[in-house]
Amino acid sequence: MVSWTKLPDKNPIAVFHPEFGVSFSYPYRERVEFLKTTTMDGSISMKNVTHQDIGLYHCSVQTFPQGPWTRNIQVEDLDEPPEDNNSTEPSPLEDIMVDTELVAEQSNNLTISCKHPHNGTIDQVVLERMLDGHPWVIIGICKKVEGGLVGEDYSDRGRVNCADSLDLSLHLTDVSPGDSGFYRCTFNTDVGVQTTVAQLKVAQLKVAPPGTQRNTQDVNSTP
Repeated sequence: MVSWTKLPDKNPIAVFHPEFGVSFSYPYRERVEFLKTTTMDGSISMKNVTHQDIGLYHCSVQTFPQGPWTRNIQVEDLDEPPEDNNSTEPSPLEDIMVDTELVAEQSNNLTISCKHPHNGTIDQVVLERMLDGHPWVIIGICKKVEGGLVGEDYSDRGRVNCADSLDLSLHLTDVSPGDSGFYRCTFNTDVGVQTTVAQLKVAQLKVAPPGTQRNTQDVNSTP
């Protein structure tokens, strides 16, 4: 029997038994298969690899009468998340055409969505963020690969969601002034590349100066 586990989780992601067949955990179905080039080959092949597949994998082979055999394999990231046009320079603010302006209050929650253009069939959506004085950085990708859906989350703030309809969104919790900036959606379609840009402004909470007291009697009194 062959069992593959992605550490530090203890639940197998792929299991092969010569009598009972194969079993895969839900996130790996349709993506992982056993090669079985020989009777003692427990190798697996994985397709549609994303950033979430990086990590340490543990393979355990149970044989008779030789006994168990194990090996750990590290899957590493060859590079950083892709950069837009290989450019590290931020775009001049006056050159950015804003389609939507968003205003959020500090500490609230907010969802930034990539809304599809009205024309063309979309096969990939890329969400980027540009904070003040920084270059554009990819924070999420949603694409179709061989008939399947692949979502990649590179965001260090919030959670990127990728829906079957290629609706890509970023959900921010406890919004802070540091989230202010530009968010660009790039759609790859059969009629060309189309983009939309949203500008987010976070209103800071007003804090009363130390020692200031609110006169509740004056507020509630009637002249």
